[in-house]
Amino acid sequence: MLQEFKSNGYIIPHPSLLKTPEQIEGIRESAKITTQILDLVEKEIKEGMTTAEVDKIVYDYTISRNAIPAPLNYMGFPKSVCLSINEVVCHGIPDNKTVLKSGDIVNVDVSTILNGYFSDASRMCMIGDVTPAAKALVETTKECLDIGTKQVKPFKSINEIGRAIEPFANQRGYTVVRDLGGHGVGLKFHEDPHIDHFAKRNKGVLMLPGMVFTIEPMINEGGYSVKVAKDNWTVTTRDGSLSAQWEYTIAVTKSGYEILAW
Repeated sequence: MLQEFKSNGYIIPHPSLLKTPEQIEGIRESAKITTQILDLVEKEIKEGMTTAEVDKIVYDYTISRNAIPAPLNYMGFPKSVCLSINEVVCHGIPDNKTVLKSGDIVNVDVSTILNGYFSDASRMCMIGDVTPAAKALVETTKECLDIGTKQVKPFKSINEIGRAIEPFANQRGYTVVRDLGGHGVGLKFHEDPHIDHFAKRNKGVLMLPGMVFTIEPMINEGGYSVKVAKDNWTVTTRDGSLSAQWEYTIAVTKSGYEILAW
């Protein structure tokens, strides 16, 4: 059966990317902590708080659950969570100087290691009185995530995700970031395959039961081009427009999908 898909132009994922039921259970337990952290931050985050204070909430809760914040010291990243505000697309570094203000939209990106298993999810938080335009971007981005997630089904192309997301975003007047995407996760922080959130014509990687990956569309109010700051982490929109992102960790099942972290 897989040979037939391969002969029709699909890329067959390496068997090592298919998680066993035991591994998926380990990822699921890690994902519970990631989801709990996001619930906590959503409850606690507020105007006047520094991004370093949000980072401390994430660190303290993670450690209290005998887990490890995956971003901390990952390739030199100095904090436990990525906090990306307004025009920051992703990988914003928390610090003591940045104070959250009314009108900010903030992506909180949490990744957890528990007993060697990784999970990864993010949510948008709206601080105080957010403009209707910013709220619309945040809400549309969540819709993009859910629309992309509904494409997950065994023996379908992973490119169906982007083929569903980009037209929807474009219809709302937004663009989809192309330089960054989702990724396999579970036994490592970042694994194959890469998941594009924009429409690609080729058949791409075939989704199979046991695959675990993130869907995390980054949607811009302006153009899709981005740039990386001198810190080599912080990614912003090139034109300074607002950006939003939501992320799930998802497992492909025999009949569809399971959202593990949200």
